Amino acid sequence: MAKIQYSLSDDATLLGRPTGFDVNVRGVNVSAGAGFVVIITGSIMTVPGLPKVPAAERINVVGDKIVGLF
Repeated sequence: MAKIQYSLSDDATLLGRPTGFDVNVRGVNVSAGAGFVVIITGSIMTVPGLPKVPAAERINVVGDKIVGLF
């Protein structure tokens, strides 16, 4: 579950391990490559995943020039 780091709830004002709270689900993302489902709660932001082919595979040195860097 993607949530804030300060609480088990999705409310940043409820610190630690609060009791008697509801978790508000804002969205669900499927990470098929990783094989899991991510439940998004509260105001959390997720970072994008990595591409299937790394950018480093497009970079090469031809003669004395670097190509594919940008």
